Amino acid sequence: MYDVIIIGAGPGGIFSAYEFATKRPDLKIAIFETGSPLEQRKCPIDGKMVKSCIRCKTCAIMSGFGGAGAFSDGKYNITNDFGGTLHEYIGKEKALELMEYVDKINTENGGENTKLYSTAGSQFKKICMQNRLTLLDASVRHLGTDINYVVLENLYRKISGNKNIQFFFNTPVRFLEVIESGYRVHYGDAFQDCKKCIISVGRSGSKWMEKICDDLDIHTKSNRVDIGVRVELPAVIFSHLTDQLYESKILYRTKKFEDRVRTFCMNPNGIVVNENTNGIVTVNGHSFEGEEMKTENTNFALLVSKHFSEPFEDSNGYGESIAMLSNMLGGGVIVQRFGDLERGRRSNKKRLEESTVRPTLQATPGDLSLVLPKRILDGIIEMIYALDKIAPGTANDDTLLYGVEVKFYNMEVELDENLETKHKGLYVIGDGSGVTHSLSHASASGVYVAQKIMDEI
Repeated sequence: MYDVIIIGAGPGGIFSAYEFATKRPDLKIAIFETGSPLEQRKCPIDGKMVKSCIRCKTCAIMSGFGGAGAFSDGKYNITNDFGGTLHEYIGKEKALELMEYVDKINTENGGENTKLYSTAGSQFKKICMQNRLTLLDASVRHLGTDINYVVLENLYRKISGNKNIQFFFNTPVRFLEVIESGYRVHYGDAFQDCKKCIISVGRSGSKWMEKICDDLDIHTKSNRVDIGVRVELPAVIFSHLTDQLYESKILYRTKKFEDRVRTFCMNPNGIVVNENTNGIVTVNGHSFEGEEMKTENTNFALLVSKHFSEPFEDSNGYGESIAMLSNMLGGGVIVQRFGDLERGRRSNKKRLEESTVRPTLQATPGDLSLVLPKRILDGIIEMIYALDKIAPGTANDDTLLYGVEVKFYNMEVELDENLETKHKGLYVIGDGSGVTHSLSHASASGVYVAQKIMDEI
């Protein structure tokens, strides 16, 4: 009988475990993770023998210790303005307090020499407003993919150093059962029992989470899905923004449909990468703190948020169908020059070779207008021209667009102010809850629940 079982070793699960390891080392904890330990997480794409996604059974980029954020560019946004709705459950002051606490832990475990950026008082807010754009406020700790890895190594060392904490790697949980003394966690042909259970399965566990909620009669409501492209252009075009702000969250409301388009996950001097979510290949971006790893390009996502009303509820299914169409046409990710998109023609190998922007991801030249719905594509094109006014060169012909990028959000699980379900002692945290959508919010939710459990035990 474990005191606590944590399902998922992403940011939420890690910070819960870290709290237990440092504050209550006497508690008996088990952590189940469908992926591998950090040092064993290796994507087979090497650019030589393996040049594109081979759809591994368990994606090393998405699963394993550190979760999908392990190989991200390690941006921790300290704000309630975006990244989730954690503050609606625990209060704005508490949410910010916990995000700052997470930042302190990161800087004490290898991130001490990284920079904390802030948009507060930036002159770019006025420039954005003058061009129908909105720059959101945030403090941003950029660890970089390389330093983020070091921080995760140090956190793992401290957690696993506790003899009362046991990791079960490459061990997907099949289902949960409510028992008289707590919960029974089934995996393979075996099971383990616990008094309290924390579910932290991330976005990649969305389908599993839906099944658990159905099994345990936990109410959920439909969330949104974000669909768009990843833009790659010369770093100098956005350098005046990224040098000062690093991560600029910019919103735009389209003229025609009044849809909301936003920038997301900006990676100065970074690279574009593949992601495999439930067997579907999408695109993302990384950046690094070390100078030797930096490239001549900057990349960021342009995403259009879609919310659905009755009778349609499967927002993730909608996003998946668009991503599957991209996979069908391009065998994975499609890349297109902005000039070709505007001229209504497919990009080909010759046009890409003649482009002044050298792609950092080997993708299939194609036509995104055959994949993305017109309304979404029109919004992205509008946004590119709006950004061109504050960063001239964004709308250049050679700007590259990779598609598709999809941000899946879990069905929002019905939780109380303790992030606890209707079943006493069963908590849902991180992106798997549909409440948090970022590293900082997910980590803060993990700390919050661990503290609640320690108060009770």
